[in-house]
Amino acid sequence: MIPQYLVDFDLSELPAIDTDVIVIGSGIAGLFTAIKASEDRRVTMITKKSLMESNTRYAQGGIAAVISKEDSPASHREDTLLAGAGLCSSESVNILVNEGPSGVKDLITLGTAFDLENGELALTKEGAHSHRRILHANGDATGYEIVRALSVQVAGHSNIDIWNDHFVIDLITEDNECLGALIQRPDGQRVFLRGQATILCSGGAGQLYRYTTNPEVATGDGVAMAYRAGAVIRDMEFIQFHPTSLCYPGAPRFLISEAVRGEGAILRNIHGERFMEKYHELLELAPRDIVARAIVSEMENTKSSIVYLDITHETPETIKHRFPTIYETCISYGLDMTTDWIPVAPAAHYMMGGVQTGHHGETSVDRLFACGEVSSTGVHGANRLASNSLSEAIVFGRRIVEQIRRLEPLSYTEPLRIDCQMNRHEAVMQPIVERRLKLQKVMVRQVGLRRSKDGLFKGLEELKRQLPIFGAALHSREQLEFANMLTCALLLAESALAREESRGGHYREDFPERNDARWRRHLLCHRENGMLEELSDDV
Repeated sequence: MIPQYLVDFDLSELPAIDTDVIVIGSGIAGLFTAIKASEDRRVTMITKKSLMESNTRYAQGGIAAVISKEDSPASHREDTLLAGAGLCSSESVNILVNEGPSGVKDLITLGTAFDLENGELALTKEGAHSHRRILHANGDATGYEIVRALSVQVAGHSNIDIWNDHFVIDLITEDNECLGALIQRPDGQRVFLRGQATILCSGGAGQLYRYTTNPEVATGDGVAMAYRAGAVIRDMEFIQFHPTSLCYPGAPRFLISEAVRGEGAILRNIHGERFMEKYHELLELAPRDIVARAIVSEMENTKSSIVYLDITHETPETIKHRFPTIYETCISYGLDMTTDWIPVAPAAHYMMGGVQTGHHGETSVDRLFACGEVSSTGVHGANRLASNSLSEAIVFGRRIVEQIRRLEPLSYTEPLRIDCQMNRHEAVMQPIVERRLKLQKVMVRQVGLRRSKDGLFKGLEELKRQLPIFGAALHSREQLEFANMLTCALLLAESALAREESRGGHYREDFPERNDARWRRHLLCHRENGMLEELSDDV
């Protein structure tokens, strides 16, 4: 069994610092929730790099909300449930589609400058949306603009203390109640940060895969530490692979936004043939999992490592105005998307599962909350609808703060006597960079876009060979991150092996059909109770 704590410590010997609310992570979920909580609470925000480094920063497409008079919450709800493939929580989706528009207004009030057309908020359409309801900023730099605006608010707030370059090792719990976090400072010193409430806003786990649109910080830390603390982890098998990431020699796996297809771009194989009509009636705007698997099939059929995305029918002026970031990135590698087809391939993009929460972000551990990609609110089901993630972070961030205000205050009348001494050994370890690359390759080959019983068994066996790391003394951030990645990889592979069907972001070659009679249910992982099942309330 994976131990509750990654390192040995005696709490009574560590410096203790008190705050009201601990926010772990600095994406849209962390920044927005910290701002809301700081209205009447002291907030300590911990980020392992800096305020501006998160998945949100790289979000291009936009944020989904019902703004247009031609649109409706009922339509947004229907699109979300359809994409979620029978595993959404109906009530969570209702909350999202009805409270999303006011969340967008909050962002505007806090300084986010969304694009306008004729004095009105500009709206675009993305895959599997039935209406134009995607707000964007600076064309294709929506995430960056949101993080910029919120970071300004956070950095200047007297009630928010920012700890940059700090690493949260574990959550400290007693009797299933979260009392704070064990944190490693940049100089290696460890401290106990005590809080009345702790909010995980630590993002996803894209770095489990060799090819991902996520930044280096997306190592699944929040899910792993919540699992060790006794929280329920749900739906880990559902990973969204973005169909179109730049695949070009010398270039990173840069995201080519779904909005490019929303504005009319078409997919072609290496022979120049458009192919999506063979796979789905919605063509390039089919749900992401379908488009991603179609691309892989086409790559196999043509013995190629890429397909092409073609938007050359649009005017250069339109492309440069609507997609300035993508245009400039491509041009820096010698690709002109106004005249060239863009070589693309799928890459790991988003984690639909995560720490199971209620409708106010509460987890199964008292005083522990989760918001954003790290959480499993029930909004995304088996397959996230494009641009719903930023909306989810805002809507549930507000609800978490409402719930925190209802908490009875914790009193520290007696010192906590938590002493974790496992006598971990100082091992001569294989370099972490090699271990990390090996894990990523296992995940790509055995637990990627296409899965099978034999492949998943083989992948699990290879991952389990790394388990001895939990008995070693871990010191560096890289070592601690790897332990978190291994934890998440094991949960993901075990869940994928258990789900003997294909649904949303989970595809089994040996069980290619969706099976509602048996599998319209969630898989739950708990450190002590193992794997459990829960019926879906998507009706």
